[in-house]
Amino acid sequence: MKRTRILIIDDHPAMRHGLAQLIDQEFDFEVCGEAEDRTSALDAITRSSPDFILLDIALKDKSNTGLDLIHDIQTRLGDIPILVVSMHDEALYAERALRAGARGYLMKQEPIRQILVAIRQILAGGVYLSEAVNTSLLLGHVGSISKPDKADRIDSLSSREFEIFRLIGNGMQPREIAAALNLSAKTVESHRSNMRKKLGFPSARELALYAVDWTRRNP
Repeated sequence: MKRTRILIIDDHPAMRHGLAQLIDQEFDFEVCGEAEDRTSALDAITRSSPDFILLDIALKDKSNTGLDLIHDIQTRLGDIPILVVSMHDEALYAERALRAGARGYLMKQEPIRQILVAIRQILAGGVYLSEAVNTSLLLGHVGSISKPDKADRIDSLSSREFEIFRLIGNGMQPREIAAALNLSAKTVESHRSNMRKKLGFPSARELALYAVDWTRRNP
């Protein structure tokens, strides 16, 4: 029987080791590689041709996230099934991960063997969301109707705006963001202006202060 080749992408070595041990115990799965950031992940995918990818939102290179990498994988390397396994707020990140092209989202707080259930469900052609994620997404949509505050309006940001918002929150200046994302400074400023309007901030400084606070609370 051909074993499903699984690539693990996570910025924590201990987490990668634990996942690898879990997966290699299965008769039909095998770990074909590990990576900790965007560059090593794309290299590993090209080198090992995985059948499935486990991916964290947080990567070692803070200028890129798992959300960015999902888009890169789908655009450059084809439709590889991806399960996001993360500690990040499911109400915000799960929907974005699915929109980017992931087939499932699982919180790290879930029992570790639930990862195997999720992998098998996705390989069978399904989409996997834990009960906690399903509930949070539902409540998030209901709450956004009844309480349209700034936290809810974060969901209104496009993927690119959210990416720039997160980098602002990490203390990066517009020129640094432009260089990191291979954009023009004018494009970054246009996105920043759109974010101010959507989130209701009169100045770039207030947007930056909020972004820093939000990023600190959602590392």
